[in-house]
Amino acid sequence: MELRQMFPSIQLKIWLKISNLPKSSFYEWVQKLKTVNKEEKELTYVIKNIFEESNETYGYRRVTIALKQKGFKINHKKVYRIMRENDLKCIKFFRRSRSYSSFKGEVGIIAENKLNRQFQVTAPNKVWVTDVTEFKIQGSNKKLYLSPIMDLFNSEIISFNLSTAPTVKFTTDALDGALKKLPKKHHLIIHSDQGFHYQHVQWVKRLRNRNIEQSMSRRGNCIDNSPMENFFGLLKQEMYYGEIFTSIKQLEKKITEYINWYNNKRIKEKLNGLSPIEYRQQAA
Repeated sequence: MELRQMFPSIQLKIWLKISNLPKSSFYEWVQKLKTVNKEEKELTYVIKNIFEESNETYGYRRVTIALKQKGFKINHKKVYRIMRENDLKCIKFFRRSRSYSSFKGEVGIIAENKLNRQFQVTAPNKVWVTDVTEFKIQGSNKKLYLSPIMDLFNSEIISFNLSTAPTVKFTTDALDGALKKLPKKHHLIIHSDQGFHYQHVQWVKRLRNRNIEQSMSRRGNCIDNSPMENFFGLLKQEMYYGEIFTSIKQLEKKITEYINWYNNKRIKEKLNGLSPIEYRQQAA
């Protein structure tokens, strides 16, 4: 409602007299309020766009970082207020499901845990981590498996493969995609759990051919590969839980889109507010 409607001229004169406020000062503040309201409307529009582009997964902290990258000088408390007033809150929820296990006993080589939870890496292609996770189509027996390979330097998913069967070829195809990006000269360690894929001669042979050191988590100790476990949790929380997928093709498309967004757009606070690929490009 306009202030002129709220304060008819006669009533305004009375209020100005009571408050001992000059008429010019009153209209000066009216103009300031209009400017503030216009600026906040524009800011709210930008915040809504950032929130929607994040698939409604960003909280006020990441939205604040995104705003600052766009040139806004703004306090996180104001972003929090605007998001709360406009009901911009993450509707995703966390549901812990039974994790997939590819361990089938000692069917090949069990490598030493050379990584030993040293997750801080100072350059690309020093440590890659990998694992397999499982997705289900509701109301059916259909399953989809994801095998990603992550560079610990910037948490980038440098290669991944999707399949309806967790075969050895399923994981080696993901590895082959990553190896195409590996320089000839390197000092790379690849870390995984003790799943049968990573004990298999086809996996081990590829690593030996490229002089890559193999490292494995201790049996039943998921913390030894927590960066990949954290990625799986994030992926499922932000694009899988709470959603209804009716086909493998639909789920494949959604996972592929998410990984592309995660690599190129998703802000990570530990990467100085950059996405994994932006961080790598900045460090180059």
